[in-house]
Amino acid sequence: MPAYKYTLKDGKTIRWRAKFYVTDWTGEKRQICKRGFRTQHEAKEYERSYMDQQNTTSDIMFSSLVENYMEDMEHRLKPTTMENKWFIIEGKLLPYFGKLKVCDIDTIKIRKWQNELISYRDEDGKPYSQTYLKTVNNQMSALLNYAVAHYRLAFNPCKAAGSMGKSNAEEMNIWTQEQYEKFSSVLQKSSLKLAFDILFYTGIRSGELLALTPADILPTKRIDINKNYAKIKGEELFLEPKTPKAKRCIAIPDFLYNDITDYISMLYGIENGDRIFYFTKSALDKEIKRGAEKAGLPQIRVHDLRHSHASMLIELGFAPLEIADRLGHESVKTTLDTYSHLYPDKDTKLAEELNRLRRPEA
Repeated sequence: MPAYKYTLKDGKTIRWRAKFYVTDWTGEKRQICKRGFRTQHEAKEYERSYMDQQNTTSDIMFSSLVENYMEDMEHRLKPTTMENKWFIIEGKLLPYFGKLKVCDIDTIKIRKWQNELISYRDEDGKPYSQTYLKTVNNQMSALLNYAVAHYRLAFNPCKAAGSMGKSNAEEMNIWTQEQYEKFSSVLQKSSLKLAFDILFYTGIRSGELLALTPADILPTKRIDINKNYAKIKGEELFLEPKTPKAKRCIAIPDFLYNDITDYISMLYGIENGDRIFYFTKSALDKEIKRGAEKAGLPQIRVHDLRHSHASMLIELGFAPLEIADRLGHESVKTTLDTYSHLYPDKDTKLAEELNRLRRPEA
């Protein structure tokens, strides 16, 4: 693994380059050359890492498996999904397994990693949420499934080690309609107030909100949800909705329709295809924290307004299928899995109705 030294134009600065040959997946032999390394060690380490990525056995380094997996997934997943994957992998997987070979990751190492995450407490003594632990574990398992399928790993040790966390939270942070109106009353900017009203009274996602244009506000007092807005590494993207069912057209109350159309009428020069709201998701995050504190309310996330809307619909007596259609869930099972804990007395009411059938006088 030779590395080659060269001098920059100033005649003083020394740099190193890596130069080697590989055979790619088509069987073609080609030269790889990369310059600019400050030390010989860095140049050699680049070659070692690159060559390891060509490895097609479970002897591959976990860090190289990650690079190959993400390069593969980049062609199949949305940028927002990729960003979330990188956040979890860089923060919770690579620090533990990055220097190990995939074949050396066994059930004991997985259990120790899980136990460390389960035992974690932040400076306020709070652990990771059960749903977050489940998401992190699922990502690790997905990587090892990929190794089983493509790198001849004998089996996925995550499956033998057992899972951690839970798919759905037993408790959910939500605001009632009364609490939300208290929050709304302390907001000063009309654009943010309207944005939060839309989130609470429609249950749409923040990315769907930020993608709205005047053309999406229909005279039939409906919102046509047909795209999703995201900003990845400074680049603004309009993406397809999260799932096919997420593309939907939902009815909105008169007061909300009037507020939206009045607001749009005040935006000078806005075209049908222009975004209505030009702030960011982080601006929504900051405002909901500031507003909750000012209103003396428990802190919730922006996404919890979606849960709050679903909770309100449940209290109003709407069926799970109606709620699933409004929220854009792919199936009613998603709705029931997410909000089943908000139906604590439904089984009792069902039994009471059956009792009335048998004994009407009761």
